[in-house]
Amino acid sequence: MASRRAFLRRSGIAMFGIGSSPLWLQRAMAVNSSKKILVAIFQRGAADGLNIVVPHGENAYYSGRPSIAIPKPGAAPASAVDLDGFFGLHPNLKALKPIFDEKKLAIVHACGSPDPTRSHFDAQDYMESGTPGLKATRDGWLNRAIPQVAGQSPIRAVSVGPVLARTLRGNNAAVALSSVRGFQVQDKKAGDDYMSRYAASVDTQLKGTGRETFEAIRLLDALRKTEYKPANGAVYPTGRLGPSLKQIAQMIRADAGLEVAFADIGGWDHHVNEVGATALDGPLAGLLREFGDSLAAFYQDLGPRMDDVVVVTMSEFGRTARENGNRGTDHGHANVMFTMGGAMQGGKVYGPWPGMEREQLYEERDLDVTTDFRDVLSTVVQRHLGQPSLSKIFPGYQPKSLLPIFG
Repeated sequence: MASRRAFLRRSGIAMFGIGSSPLWLQRAMAVNSSKKILVAIFQRGAADGLNIVVPHGENAYYSGRPSIAIPKPGAAPASAVDLDGFFGLHPNLKALKPIFDEKKLAIVHACGSPDPTRSHFDAQDYMESGTPGLKATRDGWLNRAIPQVAGQSPIRAVSVGPVLARTLRGNNAAVALSSVRGFQVQDKKAGDDYMSRYAASVDTQLKGTGRETFEAIRLLDALRKTEYKPANGAVYPTGRLGPSLKQIAQMIRADAGLEVAFADIGGWDHHVNEVGATALDGPLAGLLREFGDSLAAFYQDLGPRMDDVVVVTMSEFGRTARENGNRGTDHGHANVMFTMGGAMQGGKVYGPWPGMEREQLYEERDLDVTTDFRDVLSTVVQRHLGQPSLSKIFPGYQPKSLLPIFG
């Protein structure tokens, strides 16, 4: 397989866990455009959930953050966008308010990992593997969540980025893709040699592997040559997340057989000057504008196709309840997660609110976790993807009950 790996490196595509023949041609003929699709987005760096979905009805929020709190809802453009009289969106997430009002966006607050680590690396690893506290888990929860069905597409699982995300590593085939438009086989001779070698092979599994690889390449190459025009007037922002979601939307609208996708956006570790002169300025505001506008563009672009799509967002942990001496926040505990899709029972902030008075905080400094992040993911995996066996996807964990975030 050394030649295959070398070819894949040169071609700019990486595939992992490839197994038996995918019966590509049968799948292409029987493609089902109503297949459910899950898109997971990771906010790397521990986003400040308290300044994303603002508890403006909580007095301790304002007393603990005298210089970086988001103002209560009001007429000023830098004010929080009220959701329910207690919570509000950061003003740069205003693009998401119409989706919330349509009940297609559900929010779960005070959720996170039960593991107390404040290490970015460990917490991301636990969240992507779906096994808090266990570093030895080989694969990721999103790979394990891929339904086991015949006739799979070679690009049923896509990680947008230069390397395959931790959460998509595992036995099921998955593709790491930096860019649909930038994708091309850079070494045509190596590709031809590779195809000839596999075509001549008498090993059934190897022939299936070769065919699957090249069918993925052909499909992505066809998408690359097509000028993609977002629908419904959607405009994706620049940055990393907008283009990533645009490519995922392209694969969905092309009926390429996508089932799960992963994208990430970094830069959320704000220890210093998290908020600028107003809530509309500073590093957090810039990231939230990109984050909110990207999600809204994706929702608008897909239109009715969102009935078959759910987007779930997560970050490894939250920030301290109180600001530090540098107008920033430090590593905390609980955070906020978004779920967006046509099947959501949104328009509500879910999850028990633990409170922000000192005695209510985790270790008297962080928002406490009242909802395990696996409860959110389990609900999405079972209700949206139809996976009945959660114990295989989240080993050692069984949610007490699924969250009522679906209609």
